[in-house]
Amino acid sequence: MSGLHVTEVGVRFGGLVALDDVSVDVPPGSVVGVIGPNGAGKTTLFNVVCGFVRPTTGTLRWDDRPFRPRPDRLAAAGIARTLQGLGLFAGLTVLENVMVGAPARAGFASALFGLPASDRDERELRAAARAALDDLGIGPEAAELPGALPYAVQKKVALARALVSRPRLLLLDEPAGGLGADEVDELAALIRGLPERSGCAVMLVEHHMDLVMAVCDSIVVLDFGKRIAAGTPAEVRDDPAVTEAYLGVAS
Repeated sequence: MSGLHVTEVGVRFGGLVALDDVSVDVPPGSVVGVIGPNGAGKTTLFNVVCGFVRPTTGTLRWDDRPFRPRPDRLAAAGIARTLQGLGLFAGLTVLENVMVGAPARAGFASALFGLPASDRDERELRAAARAALDDLGIGPEAAELPGALPYAVQKKVALARALVSRPRLLLLDEPAGGLGADEVDELAALIRGLPERSGCAVMLVEHHMDLVMAVCDSIVVLDFGKRIAAGTPAEVRDDPAVTEAYLGVAS
């Protein structure tokens, strides 16, 4: 029962049903995809896991305990998230942007704003950020401003910022958006390697089906807030309900 378990979660905004009894399991070390047409409820589900939206019904469990997520405590719980947009700070260097994602510590404010603190705290913070950049192959860009870098590199900076906290669950929101074919292939290799390198589970929302099919152990398909299919990539690909949801016709 360890890992993340979302059970029969419903979300209603007045008369609008955004999620209707949706269940998703993300075991440790797994890569789970959440797909569906626009408006299916994918982002709402992510926002429930992150604590930005409170479910109307249903339960969440994390580490085999009831879980009521709060955005300001996600990192402490071992969860990190990337955004559809990059969310990088234009006035900070690549290294400083990654440092923002590091666990809270005494050296955080000093490193970014020059406040007094121990040299050891600052060295550890910078070392963790540099290691995250090196792991993604962008260590040489540490001193650059994000806006001066290609979009694909900026995507890696955002990913490094999420990984610097060493999460046990990484939520990826449209990670392939804006990337070319070669860049998507590189991203797929990075995602597939995360569970093996760090034991980090991954839950991703993505429209790029080649990426989803390449990296996911299991997939959950949403349509109009309902879970209409779940299974391995092969099972989901061959499910008539999925074809109907995407194409509007039954196969």
